[in-house]
Amino acid sequence: MSIAAFIRNEIFIPRLKNASVLAVYDPDRRYYDICRSLADKDTAVVDASESSIEAREAAMLVLAFLGKPNNPKELLVYVPTEPPVTDEERQADPFAVYAACGAVFPDGDGDRYESICLKAKPDNATEIRRLFAENPSPPFALIDNVGGGLSWPTLRTCLHAESAREIILALLVPAPKQVEALKVSDGWVPEAKALLEKSLGLKLMTKGRTLSPIADELWRFLLFSEFAFDLPTALPETLSNVPKAPEAARPLVEHLCDMLRSGSSTRNEYISRAEGVEEELKLPESCSSIVHLGMRDTFPFEERTFLTAAVKALVADDIDSARGIVSRHSGSVWSSKGESQAQWGLVEACLRLIEECDDADRQLAENGRNLDMLIGHYATSLRDVDRLQREFEQAAGDYLLTDASLSDLLDYCRRRYAKLAEKAQSLFTKHLETAGWPPQGRLSNTDVFDTVIEPMLKESGRRVAYIMVDALRYELGVTLHRQLAETEQAEIRAACAQFPTVTPVGMASLLPGAGSSLRLVRDGDGFFVTLGGTKLTSVAARMDVLRTRFGDRFTETQLDAFVRSKDRLSDSVELLVLRTVDIDAHLENVPSGTLTTLSLIHQSLKSIRVAVHKLKQAGFSDVVIATDHGFVLNAHAEAGDVCAKPAGAWTVVHDRALLGEGEPDAGNFVLPTEKAGARGNFAKLGGPRSMSPYRKGLVYFHGGASLQEAVVPLITVRLKRAEQPRLASATVSLSYKNGAKRVTTRLPVVDLAVEGENMFSLGETFEILLEAHDKKGAIVGEAKRGGPVDVATGTITVKPGGKIQVTVKMALEFEGKFTLKALNPVTMSQYASLELETDYAV
Repeated sequence: MSIAAFIRNEIFIPRLKNASVLAVYDPDRRYYDICRSLADKDTAVVDASESSIEAREAAMLVLAFLGKPNNPKELLVYVPTEPPVTDEERQADPFAVYAACGAVFPDGDGDRYESICLKAKPDNATEIRRLFAENPSPPFALIDNVGGGLSWPTLRTCLHAESAREIILALLVPAPKQVEALKVSDGWVPEAKALLEKSLGLKLMTKGRTLSPIADELWRFLLFSEFAFDLPTALPETLSNVPKAPEAARPLVEHLCDMLRSGSSTRNEYISRAEGVEEELKLPESCSSIVHLGMRDTFPFEERTFLTAAVKALVADDIDSARGIVSRHSGSVWSSKGESQAQWGLVEACLRLIEECDDADRQLAENGRNLDMLIGHYATSLRDVDRLQREFEQAAGDYLLTDASLSDLLDYCRRRYAKLAEKAQSLFTKHLETAGWPPQGRLSNTDVFDTVIEPMLKESGRRVAYIMVDALRYELGVTLHRQLAETEQAEIRAACAQFPTVTPVGMASLLPGAGSSLRLVRDGDGFFVTLGGTKLTSVAARMDVLRTRFGDRFTETQLDAFVRSKDRLSDSVELLVLRTVDIDAHLENVPSGTLTTLSLIHQSLKSIRVAVHKLKQAGFSDVVIATDHGFVLNAHAEAGDVCAKPAGAWTVVHDRALLGEGEPDAGNFVLPTEKAGARGNFAKLGGPRSMSPYRKGLVYFHGGASLQEAVVPLITVRLKRAEQPRLASATVSLSYKNGAKRVTTRLPVVDLAVEGENMFSLGETFEILLEAHDKKGAIVGEAKRGGPVDVATGTITVKPGGKIQVTVKMALEFEGKFTLKALNPVTMSQYASLELETDYAV
């Protein structure tokens, strides 16, 4: 292969395929003809040689329509200048945006002309280096003439490979046919010894004349060489005599290792070999005193040191360093191991939470000058902190902590979130005491039915589904709204929950007439809710309010029962209430000190989405999704983090609210019930000024007055009248370890690929739900949230042509055969499946 063909086929084309956009900087105009040769119907080449302004306009036009029907799929921008290095140079370079949104050439020392030539002709490294010593820019023709004539004829014939690089790769990870060809005779062994010595400097020590001992020695030599090259310090004495490649072979060594790690068919073999070499050479023990191991994570113990470095940087509040480490290493080959992926996922969740807390802290004072502004800020921005806190706690709950440093990081992140949460809470209660609740002009839950649902029902033939969700925190509502808005006309508003924020009060507040006739009535040491004088002490009593008012036009059922049912609703039903308490039920039963059930939340959101789809099929025109209250995740609480009640005669409501008589103090606010929007025969309502409850040991709570508990989502969905024709389609495929059928870990990593079937799928994205089902159809494993998996919904979004690795979290108690299914999260139809079986070591 000529050097021009190598650059075209091995560098430019792969980068274009991976990134769709490639900026080539070429001050010597060495690669001009290669770039121009790539222009075809799928690849647009914009040449900035003649006019920078015209090239800029042309590139922007191509980028705007890239990948759309009848337009190019890829864009190469040729810039005959030096690439920008500093941020200032990038700001001044009109073409830097294309490097930022895609790939760039040259990108690091590996893209130097000499390094490329060494990779293209690895078996002629000495001659190549001599040419560059004489001439720093030898022409392509001179490079092509190096190593004229064919060498290694037996190896080329047996392996059907041409270059030394291809031969070495075949010796490392041979295909079955190549293994059989090498077994026919050992005539290839002398050639292999000569090739390896010439290309890599490896003098084989084995006397064996079969592939296995040669491959063992080659793997050890190659991996240790990369490790030694990357090590910033001298090798430890115990490793100083281990054979390694000379510096001249470094480009080839690094190139081979990169290919082995990135190739889907070679990655698993790489992992197995690296783990074996690490153990054989006792690398962790030998390198225990070395703090910095370089930039490449050749061996698994290096990846763990990078993880430790990221943790230390975060705890030291060195966010920039932590971000750099995570960016470089979180996607390493070791993320193919589910355990490592879980660790990096936890560190990334910590990083995102800390960064968001820092940003929110800076914005809080400016956006919290009154109660209305604070609620608006929470609904548009501050709620993201709660989302990231939930995702962080979910990652922590999914991971069994065995590393003390990770435990320290969790404590640090929780303290950082708690500091911001308490700051926002202090503002909230201060404004609450002044302005009362709900703020004037803000939608109250008590008005939702009368102002939103009632007008819909007055239109003839308009059928409305009212989904009442227990404990749908605002940030969860935002996630649900985003998912629904992908297929339907959906809107979300921030509503004010009724105080105290407990289910009997909150659910009653969503009924007709609640704004004027809801009352809290003393009942011994407790209370009950009335609506228009009717006592509401149960779900049935609340539903009877609607049944009495709407008669045969109304029916109700649990959300899960509706999703599972195949019965057809009567056409006379114009108001359907669907109830779900799953989120509150999961979290109310959280064990003290842990949040292990957060991962179950996405099942509730999934059921709502499926229900909305089913309602559309049943002829409903509108869906209104409302909730009684939000909640607080209190994992950051320490022993003794409780609030003492103020003096007075109080009824404690759900550990976060008080009804009765008394005065405020340093730890508690107290408001007249009328000012708090809580009418009844109680004089006052009080609660903690902080995020603490009145009882210790609670990691999940609601009932009180905080942004998280009292600002809730109201989602309205206008279902489209007719199903739009779906022109885009795709083929989904699943695979595990190149065809393996047994999983040996409870965190197996599977490959998921999506290929578009027609031109209309090019600009589409496909949402996939990944679940493992046993033979009875029960769910025994799910895609582990984090990374490519949406934390709230558990779904994966992939574009056609995309291939990603997904960790599946298997149920601890399950063993046996199961089917891994890729499903449509809305219709639950199956895209693809994979039959597997557990084979755990312990």
